[in-house]
Amino acid sequence: MATPSANIYVELKALQQLQFQARGFSLKPAQPVNSVLTGKNVSKLRGRGLNFEELRHYRPGDDIRSMDWKVTQRTGKPHIKVYTEERERNIILAIDQRSSMFFGSQNKMKSVIAAELSALFAWQVSASGDRIGAVIFSNDKVNVIPAKRGNNHVTQLLSEVAKCNHKLKVGESDPDASQSFNRMLNKLNRVCKHNALVILISDGYGWNEQSSDAIKQLRQHNELINCLVFDPIERDLPEMTQMVVSDGKWQIQFSSEEQTTQDKYKDALEQQLHQFESASKKYRIPLIGINTLEDVTHQVRHALGGR
Repeated sequence: MATPSANIYVELKALQQLQFQARGFSLKPAQPVNSVLTGKNVSKLRGRGLNFEELRHYRPGDDIRSMDWKVTQRTGKPHIKVYTEERERNIILAIDQRSSMFFGSQNKMKSVIAAELSALFAWQVSASGDRIGAVIFSNDKVNVIPAKRGNNHVTQLLSEVAKCNHKLKVGESDPDASQSFNRMLNKLNRVCKHNALVILISDGYGWNEQSSDAIKQLRQHNELINCLVFDPIERDLPEMTQMVVSDGKWQIQFSSEEQTTQDKYKDALEQQLHQFESASKKYRIPLIGINTLEDVTHQVRHALGGR
């Protein structure tokens, strides 16, 4: 069982140990029937891309579906296009470690959950032979880890995640959540040019219209999976005599009996989540909800059709 400090800050050793839990789920195009990646309202993962190799004469046994009919008609002789499958595919993790993630009502901080989730994906990708990279973003910085293969690289990547996680502090605010969020998305668009699988791990705080435009651009040439990390208390306020709610910059104190104030809080939060979820649906991006109370490994296996 995790110690209290491990619920607040993540340690590299704990992220390394998740290597042995990174099974029972897959990011490959062929998904179990219960996986959220097979839903009718989401785009299917394409897998590795194809590179054009050459144009040559047709040979007996060639797949007729590869026939280049224009060249065949022009030359009077059958020609086919030859493609080779890309041997590697870049999987890029966009990992949110901003102030809004430094929150957890009962079990773990959202920032810790995001780090654990990134570790599970990184180890699974490494085992499959693909290249894994990351874009780790805080309030004011975006750290890019180029995609590479191998377990040593995964350890280095997770070490950077842990370092960023330990910089979070109580009372530290994000002066402009939308700016920090969109800074990360713009960086992703520069890093991911073609055929990458981008996994966004965030609470979606700061999402706005500019974010939707950036996601649309990213989605045109890449595959995306959105992982929304949330604490259940953010969606369902408990009954308390007095409570203090903060967005990392401002805070208010009110009672759960003050229905008007509580409704305003819920409306503001629901609008934020709705924008994130609506953009996912609009651009057919699979959305996985990950809460801070349950075991991360169990949630990932359940979402991606594993046991």
